[in-house]
Amino acid sequence: MSIEEKGSISIHTENIFPIIKKFLYSDNEIFLRELVSNAVDAVQKIKRLAALGQYNGELGNPMVEVALDEEKKTITISDNGLGMTAEEIKKYINQVAFSGASEFVEKFKDAKDANEIIGKFGLGFYSAFMVADLVEIQTLSYQDDATPARWVCDGSTSYEITDGSRATRGTDIILHINSESEEFLSKSKLEQILDKYGKFLPVPIKFGTKTEQVEDGQDEEGKPKYTSVEVDNIINTTNPIWTKAPADLSDADYLDFYKQLYPFSEDPLFWIHLNVDYPFNLTGVLYFPKVKNDFDMQRNKIKLFSRQVFITDEVKDIVPEFLMLLHGVIDSPDIPLNVSRSFLQADSNVKKINSYITKKVADKLAELFKNDRKGYEDKWSDIGLFVKYGMVTEEKFYDKAKDFALLTNTKNENFTLEEYKEKVKDIQTDKNGQVVYIYTNDPAKQDSFIQSANKKGYDVLLMNSPIDNHFIQSLEQKLEKTALKRVDSSVASKLIEKDELAESVLTEDQTKKVKEVFEKAITKPGMHVEVVGLNPDEHPVTVTMDEFMRRMKDMAQMGGGMSFYGNMPDNYKVAINGNHKLISRILKSESEEEQITLAKQAVDLALLAQGMLTGAELTEFVSRSVELI
Repeated sequence: MSIEEKGSISIHTENIFPIIKKFLYSDNEIFLRELVSNAVDAVQKIKRLAALGQYNGELGNPMVEVALDEEKKTITISDNGLGMTAEEIKKYINQVAFSGASEFVEKFKDAKDANEIIGKFGLGFYSAFMVADLVEIQTLSYQDDATPARWVCDGSTSYEITDGSRATRGTDIILHINSESEEFLSKSKLEQILDKYGKFLPVPIKFGTKTEQVEDGQDEEGKPKYTSVEVDNIINTTNPIWTKAPADLSDADYLDFYKQLYPFSEDPLFWIHLNVDYPFNLTGVLYFPKVKNDFDMQRNKIKLFSRQVFITDEVKDIVPEFLMLLHGVIDSPDIPLNVSRSFLQADSNVKKINSYITKKVADKLAELFKNDRKGYEDKWSDIGLFVKYGMVTEEKFYDKAKDFALLTNTKNENFTLEEYKEKVKDIQTDKNGQVVYIYTNDPAKQDSFIQSANKKGYDVLLMNSPIDNHFIQSLEQKLEKTALKRVDSSVASKLIEKDELAESVLTEDQTKKVKEVFEKAITKPGMHVEVVGLNPDEHPVTVTMDEFMRRMKDMAQMGGGMSFYGNMPDNYKVAINGNHKLISRILKSESEEEQITLAKQAVDLALLAQGMLTGAELTEFVSRSVELI
């Protein structure tokens, strides 16, 4: 029976094609993702029917082929899947895709994002009209005695169905590319898009052919000879590792796959194989890369797939914020795709997946710590960033991580939070019963302060990663009766307030005189002089910034909502050690000029220790030092 029918697709709405083009223009390469995915589905369905005994014909070699004809300006996507009858074309191509047309136009007039639209209303096939001004379907159904059918539409709302010419089961979608989209008539462009979206599709995708060298007998010397042969250019790996059972994979398999995803990266530290089928479906492999302190370089390295079709590397709602630094692949058919991101965040499956990934990562780290503490400590400089980031941003993760998070001191020793408290509580508890952890964020610059603290028997922690500012705040909130102070925020004997105070050898008058001399010697603004009684071995002058003030300024710099503090002038304490012999030398000196010179020298040395002596002041200090020698 011959088929011939003309009709109009959509009755209740304005022409929908300009709307599709307008909305999807920014992301028009996804037409290939949609059409190739549809073709893969058709192939998988026929395989399924054969397995169930509902199709007894020859399956042949299941495949999808993408062909480019630059002269005719066509791209053809062919499959040997189910095929369609004329009735099915009417149902799936004309009615289903457009049953939601009026609702679609209403709802998405203001949509900003291609992903808000495609797929939501069964519009995947119609993404073809973003790049083609004529689309033709040639198809033959698997059903017995089916007649080949042809459908053609020029991007208006009218279509035509006639007898088709396809002689074997399956479907060809032929796109006649429009003049604005001729960039897609390029072999390398199509290859790039297929590589991006189809690299791991479950059915072989053929794109042209390639030349390979195969062994062909031996020459006179008995060496192998090679012949060039043309073979199908299959662009995908149909069984990537995340579709396999962990028991069937070796470390080498995981590392090879990592290299496939990130060809120029160092090997990862370790990985986590995700595999869950209840209450949602999720598979994948997440790798811990060597991060160091390069926060931003690392992001957007997790690829999201749905049934092996690449969707996006914008995974921030699915993966907890602190794990955005991980690399790898997540595949879930249960993530609501192609809808607006705000919908994605609200979806309960997304929340469950987010929690599941957090738990899996925490369990893996706890297991590594328990089974091989030495190995875990060796990796800590790389994984510490993840763990601290997670503890700061994710309450549930903090509860698990407090048992395997490490604090590292300047001697490069590592302690869990509990171990560290035990280590320092006897000597580093202040008069109010608060344990004080002392830290440095720049051991080279703050070395003299670290040495002074060590002389008092205090331990100094290393806190020099980009997240440590926030981590310190978090520890103070979570740990009972614990404060953290930077080693240069006060003179060593005042870092931890004790009841015993060193007596000053100076009289009241002498203290007043010393204060006056130093106030005359200091030209920098915001310096507040105080004379204190310290051990004679301590430095004569120490310049420090109050812990609270400096921390607020650091937070303001990192954009922590503390901009008010960022605009305040810097304030420093200048602590004069009244018990140091230099101070008695200043007091004995007859000439005020000499007193001020010595005071200037002592202050400049203290500023130099803090890295605060620069430019002309540094030059003047060097000249004065030469004269004093």
